[in-house]
Amino acid sequence: MADDTPPAAPPVNPPPSSDPLPLPLTETEDPPSLPPPVPHSPALDLSGAPNEEPPASGPAPVELEKEDPTSKLATKESEPIALATQKAEQSSVEAEVTPSPTAVVVTEEPLAAAEESEAKGKLEEFFATDSEKSKHSSDDREPKIPKSLISFKEESNKVVDLSDSERKALQELKQLIQEALDSNVFTTGQLAPADNASNSKPTSDPKTEENPEAETGKVAEEAPKVATSVEELSIWGVPLLKDDRTDVILLKFLRARDFKVKDAFVMFRNTIRWRKEFGIEELLSEDLGDDLEKVVFMHGTDRDGHPVCYNVFGEFQNKDLYQNTFSDQEKRTKFLRYRIQFLEKSIRKLDFTSGGICTIFQINDLKNSPGPGKSELRLATKQALQLLQDNYPEFVAKQVFINVPWWYLAFYTMISPFLTQRTKSKFVFSGPAKSPDTLFKYISPEQVPIQYGGLSVDFCDCNPEFSISDPVTEVFVKPGTKQTVEIIIYEKCVIVWELRVVGWEVGYGAEFVPNTQNGYTIIIHKSKKMVPSDEPVVHNSFRVDELGKILLTVDNPTSKKKRLLYRFNIKPLSD
Repeated sequence: MADDTPPAAPPVNPPPSSDPLPLPLTETEDPPSLPPPVPHSPALDLSGAPNEEPPASGPAPVELEKEDPTSKLATKESEPIALATQKAEQSSVEAEVTPSPTAVVVTEEPLAAAEESEAKGKLEEFFATDSEKSKHSSDDREPKIPKSLISFKEESNKVVDLSDSERKALQELKQLIQEALDSNVFTTGQLAPADNASNSKPTSDPKTEENPEAETGKVAEEAPKVATSVEELSIWGVPLLKDDRTDVILLKFLRARDFKVKDAFVMFRNTIRWRKEFGIEELLSEDLGDDLEKVVFMHGTDRDGHPVCYNVFGEFQNKDLYQNTFSDQEKRTKFLRYRIQFLEKSIRKLDFTSGGICTIFQINDLKNSPGPGKSELRLATKQALQLLQDNYPEFVAKQVFINVPWWYLAFYTMISPFLTQRTKSKFVFSGPAKSPDTLFKYISPEQVPIQYGGLSVDFCDCNPEFSISDPVTEVFVKPGTKQTVEIIIYEKCVIVWELRVVGWEVGYGAEFVPNTQNGYTIIIHKSKKMVPSDEPVVHNSFRVDELGKILLTVDNPTSKKKRLLYRFNIKPLSD
């Protein structure tokens, strides 16, 4: 059974300890001493692979089982149930009740003496090589983020949690907006002249915000000029000043301007005008094709419930896709409209009620991303960043960059001046070697797509046995050790499981051991070394006609700690 030792934090820009996003992962303890061997029955091989070394009918390989501290409080009869604590939903079984059909015990055993000696040799070789590599630059090194950046912690959007000054600022902003609506300022205000780039250039000019008092003063001046009905306005599907959702939206503008009311009003007014000029409402129903559906997509939620958006820049290695997206201004404008359309549709699915989830967790995958020499991509990125920052304030809970190459720091330095300090404080960077660890810090494995190290598939039809709601157990396998997951079967059933080790380079095997003394051990999956080129996830199933246990064994001969992910489901046999 895994203990509560937390894993190492990502090496770059970690959030503070008060940040609720990361959850501790578990790591197993050192193995206990060997017990004496016990008699064991011959094995039957159902794996389909040739049994090169059939076991003799003598003693079976010894199973090492870690002591569970809670077992000291239980009787011998209830001990197997006391060990059934690997899954939270199965941990409430009591001895006097019919036992749960499954229980999980994680055990760990050292390698044989020769294997242990070899592992130690590899460890020494690894550290010597790693020390030498650290003197040179490589694509896997972690980018260094400016020390001035602090990790961002998302604030509450509940009015009751605001300070007195913040509540006062919110009321003042609502009053300014009400006056503007009464005067039809958002409709009759002067818009920036349209030109060929009007749909891709933000209308908010920093110069217009240098004198917010003059801007807000125009609201009162324009009131006598209008004698029509009061203007009604909606933004992101929320009618303004009609219910408490308005407070949540206006808090975004206030926080983007450090609760300076007049600055926030100018930003809000410019956003409303830009949305009309850009044609947001018409854009929602516009057909822009599906060429970019693999470039940007939503998948799952993070540990705090934020929807997760993936931006995969490596897709632009496809030369045709790159040319069709960025080769001229017209195509770059279409790309920008596609990105805004996608964002608008995603935002309208958020919960703007008090205390609701109204931000998005962004992941930017830079693996195989076009280099800094691609001026068209650089121009489009700069244009999009400015537009999003001006008109979509506080919609990002966290901005995580994974598979970051060494050259990205130069690119980041170029775009950094266009980002506010608050925006940059939400950034997290991770190189290729640490990207899976970074993702699992913020997102549960069952929510992470398979291509990023998790167990989640894009469509349920691809994996009908499991869904994104089925929890995954994480276990660390130390260098030079074996890890055994024991699933105890209490009834006849069909058990289905899936398992992966991130990066593989380990051995994996599965067998069924019956409870009867003279029963046969059945090999379900013959132990073999799994390499990164193999299928990322192993799927197995087994029909259980007699009580016993399933043993899933992972042998880690490498010098690196490995992350084991697994989950299983039970289907009772029908009579």
